[in-house]
Amino acid sequence: MIDQSIQTKIDQWLSGSYDEATKAEIKDLQARGEQDALADAFYRNLEFGTGGLRGIMGAGSNRMNRYTLGMATQGLCNYLKQNFPNQSISVAIAHDSRNNSDKFARETAAIFSANDIKVYLFEALRPTPELSFAIRHLGCQSGVVITASHNPKEYNGYKAYWNDGGQVTAPHDKNIIAEVNKITSIDEVKFEAKPENIQMIGAEVDEAYMKAVLGLSISQEAIQRQHDLKIVFTPIHGTGITLVPEILKRYGFTNVHVVEEQAEPNGNFPTVVYPNPEEKDAMTLAIQKAEVIDGDLVLATDPDADRVGIAVKNLKGEFVLLNGNQTGSLLINYLLQAWQKAGKLTGKEFVVKTIVTTDLIKKIADSYNVTMYETLTGFKYIAEVIRELEGKETYIAGGEESYGYLAGDFVRDKDAISSCALIAEMAAVAKDNGQSLFEMMVEMYTKYGFYKEELVSITKKGMRGAEEIQQMMAEMRSNPPQTIAGSKVVEVRDYKSGTRKNLLTGEEGKLNLESSNVLQYLTEDGSKISARPSGTEPKIKFYVSVNEPLPSKADYDATAQKLNQKIQQTLTDLKLK
Repeated sequence: MIDQSIQTKIDQWLSGSYDEATKAEIKDLQARGEQDALADAFYRNLEFGTGGLRGIMGAGSNRMNRYTLGMATQGLCNYLKQNFPNQSISVAIAHDSRNNSDKFARETAAIFSANDIKVYLFEALRPTPELSFAIRHLGCQSGVVITASHNPKEYNGYKAYWNDGGQVTAPHDKNIIAEVNKITSIDEVKFEAKPENIQMIGAEVDEAYMKAVLGLSISQEAIQRQHDLKIVFTPIHGTGITLVPEILKRYGFTNVHVVEEQAEPNGNFPTVVYPNPEEKDAMTLAIQKAEVIDGDLVLATDPDADRVGIAVKNLKGEFVLLNGNQTGSLLINYLLQAWQKAGKLTGKEFVVKTIVTTDLIKKIADSYNVTMYETLTGFKYIAEVIRELEGKETYIAGGEESYGYLAGDFVRDKDAISSCALIAEMAAVAKDNGQSLFEMMVEMYTKYGFYKEELVSITKKGMRGAEEIQQMMAEMRSNPPQTIAGSKVVEVRDYKSGTRKNLLTGEEGKLNLESSNVLQYLTEDGSKISARPSGTEPKIKFYVSVNEPLPSKADYDATAQKLNQKIQQTLTDLKLK
């Protein structure tokens, strides 16, 4: 039996002003007795999480469709008018390569325009970071990008941005939801477009954005000497194809090979199961191409081109994937070195990372006397720090373990376009010094310590899955382990209650971040284990970080094996394998 509150919602959709195709989809599920699917489609409303609105496409209040999108947009319109009274309000809108993304972008533009809000709508698919840039460039109060990032093809989503170009954070996120919740009927959504309020944009913004990305380059002489660095790039059927090859060319790289099988934007992502550069399979074709041409660097962007994965040759000459912690640490280390060399470090600079991202970044920042700030998971929190410190301190770069990085502050979200350019530049500098990027990383480890991380994701789908995830978190809170991989647990950080507790002394303190459902165990030997239910996917994620000194390059393999064993023992102790 379906819960009565869910049935009431289903009845509202069947009797309301919804189109016949939507009603037919619901009736078909009823006729086939798909109780679980119906419950999952209606048991809640889609909410703004760490990545905005995101869900499986289809009929239902917990699905991505023109009605959930419409109510979110109408709520955002109402909130914008409250926040910017008696002002001319404008928004920018972009979309990625997913199925229905262009349609959802036009629907969103129509609703804004019907509410007498000026719309700048990109004429075709564009990367998410360019949307963030466009908001500031065009002086908009808000913006929206239609994307589900790296989720499977069944998903789509809606990221809302504020006037600083960052994704909405508290209190705006919750206040927008409050406005959405005030809309009791889709009849309150203004779907009829006012074409005079919609202006198409494209090339002019592309040029302004790429000029800003070019301004990040700090080693042009090395690029000129290593311009023929062999780079393989794949957009994995996404928006990266629009700007990555062009920006690499403008940086001065002349030997870029695009993976043709994945160059065409396609919302079905036909060559991969999961369009995510974190997944090895998504980069298989690119690595194969790199092996054929004896490449130096592989770059892969996700569907909306805000995240980038890379592959490089290890010490044995084999292509291996670097994880987000490794790439982020390398990039920040490179930028701080370059800033110091250029005499630009004044003591007022800062970098930012999230709480589940490697602590190696802090060790690097400390060595350059650069402040490191830590935020909750989600790049919107990094953007928030940039906004709060604007005019007081100088932002250099930020990153998170999930393959998102940002250098410079003209964009306020993770940016795979500028990151691809800077990673390629970093590889050119390494080659100019007779190194590979991997050797540059090993050198970093010998200086600061060998940090190794692993992410374990456990999928729990639907309403029941969400309940199971909450039960897992409750159990870990009430029964923290005494030891992990043979090392005492010395501190527990609970970001939900905002408290930290030293288990050796019993001393308690506060965590100066807003509440978030994250739990961390810190051990005596410097390991850190984090548990976090995903804000955008039906998953609970466990982040394991271990470290050891690395005396020399010759000790790399033995130390890596030791750290791997420690990770595996950690996963065993936590019953994650």
